Amino acid sequence: MNTQIRRLVIFVLCLILVVLFFRLNQSREKQLFKETRTSLYTLVAMTVVTSSEDRARKAMGEAYGELDRLGQLLNFYAEDSELSAINRNAGIQPVPVSPDTLEIIQAAVYAGEQTEGGFDVTVGPVVKLWDFNEKILPDPASVAERLPFVGYQNIVIDAAASSVFLKKAGVQVDLGGIIKGFAADKAVAVLQKNGMEGGIVAVAGDIRVFGRQPDGRPWHLGVQNPRQKEDSDVLLATLDLEDKGISTSGDYQRYFIRDGVRYHHLFNPKTGFPESLCQSVTVIAPTTTLTDAFATGIFIMGPKKGLALLEKLDMDGIIVDQDGKVLLTKGLDNQVHFIDAK
Repeated sequence: MNTQIRRLVIFVLCLILVVLFFRLNQSREKQLFKETRTSLYTLVAMTVVTSSEDRARKAMGEAYGELDRLGQLLNFYAEDSELSAINRNAGIQPVPVSPDTLEIIQAAVYAGEQTEGGFDVTVGPVVKLWDFNEKILPDPASVAERLPFVGYQNIVIDAAASSVFLKKAGVQVDLGGIIKGFAADKAVAVLQKNGMEGGIVAVAGDIRVFGRQPDGRPWHLGVQNPRQKEDSDVLLATLDLEDKGISTSGDYQRYFIRDGVRYHHLFNPKTGFPESLCQSVTVIAPTTTLTDAFATGIFIMGPKKGLALLEKLDMDGIIVDQDGKVLLTKGLDNQVHFIDAK
């Protein structure tokens, strides 16, 4: 082989090595992988940061499996769920439960205590009297008849025995106001266990983020405007988050208006009727279990008490009161960008 041919061969080999090295580095670059499925009777969107699509799909598949498992375990309507067993035995006997069921009910009771009953997982019997599709108002007398069965104080938890007991027959626990946030936290734990470096799990409007984006930036999220007038007015504000949960409860999510009054799905457990002290409440905390429950509870408490509670518990929040005034916790000073100056 003459010198010229040998140099050409060496050049081609070097070129092949450069291409292979480039492709190898490309395959190791962090990327975003996304997937959306239905679980817990709602849309669940996941985004993860990793360098391998195969690992991303496997991790998200296991996370969706975890959501489905929790949905079966805590299903209010399924006769074979642990939650249904608790409700069937109301006033009869304690029911042994799994660690997940014990954990979520403990969190629900904690939220009820801290929000002075604003968040209450036993409000279901009253909620069932309302029909937002048909825009039907319940008879006040019917609401009054069911109020004695509402009260998180009827839930007795024995952590040592891992059991739950409802003191009064007729009391029912419905975890719809906290299960999405709880599930988001559990899904994130699965993703992290599978080596995902960052990501977002959005179970409907309850969102948990962890890590950062591939370029090192935190996750950029929006807070909905509760009184959107046009398409360009959809967001109230934006903010950057890392390793946090965020949830919003608002009177615009499920409602109807009759005789100039807005009737929405956020009920005061003490009255059985919607509370009107706020338009929306957004809560930011270390877990979405907390944000899901406290966004509702603080909505019922009202802006003044709610803001004080968030500060006390070292959580952050954005509260829009009934007149449209925006209140922020101190931790969000200079952290929130408002689309329109308020």
